[in-house]
Amino acid sequence: MCARVILILLVVPGLLMAQGKTKSNAQKGNVQEGQFTFDTDKPFSLLELDKKVEEPIATKKKKPKKKVFYGIKTKKGFTRKGSAHVTIELFYYLKKPDVPSSFARDIYWFDFTRHEIRVTSTFDPKKGVLLHGPYTKMQDDIILEEGIFYKGTKHGRWMRYNRQSLLEDKEKYYKGWPKESIVKYYDPAERKKIKEIVPIDYGEREGYYYFYHENGQLAVKGEYQWNQKVNDWVEYYPNGKRKRILSYPKAPFEKEIKPFIKREWDIRGQEIYSKL
Repeated sequence: MCARVILILLVVPGLLMAQGKTKSNAQKGNVQEGQFTFDTDKPFSLLELDKKVEEPIATKKKKPKKKVFYGIKTKKGFTRKGSAHVTIELFYYLKKPDVPSSFARDIYWFDFTRHEIRVTSTFDPKKGVLLHGPYTKMQDDIILEEGIFYKGTKHGRWMRYNRQSLLEDKEKYYKGWPKESIVKYYDPAERKKIKEIVPIDYGEREGYYYFYHENGQLAVKGEYQWNQKVNDWVEYYPNGKRKRILSYPKAPFEKEIKPFIKREWDIRGQEIYSKL
């Protein structure tokens, strides 16, 4: 008689549990998304928005959709000017009407009536459309300027060249503001209620400064040149009415000219002082 040897494998429950626990911990060990934390009184640089969170798993790259930039659909346009030296601008604009951020300094848009690109401090959607996407300016097939727009504002890296194709200037923006600019918020976690915008360019205060009341109304607006306050600075009440106009030198480093109050109003809008 042949003896049959029967091997019985005993499964130890504890071992399985340990393996399951190890697997679970491994799954939990994936890289988590980074979160920005801000102190209420701590200024926040727009450069922080460039930090990217590392992806834990490599995914298949999707082909970028044509005429879609930052997830927004656009249309392609161009302008052509001149005869001896033809200047061409290639650009994209929003397919659906939209408005720029209320904090935008310079707004770039295409005027259908004039058939040209315009840059203004205000924008009326009835008169044109906001530029959005890549932009190139050429003259006789020589690139003079290139960059990208985001809802009517300069965004990312912008380059300017001379007619010999040599780089003349390079600037970086974040939705219309020099990328070094400092922003403070009333709600630093959500970053929806802006408190202050300090324009910084090449390490110095350069451009338009804004301070806002907590209700969203503009509190102070002024201009910096070479770290110096210049021209008129205007203060506002929380109800939106003007409070005071402070006059500074028209150019920086004019130390002999002292700032002074040019005009002043009460909270109802009645003028109470003038030095015109």
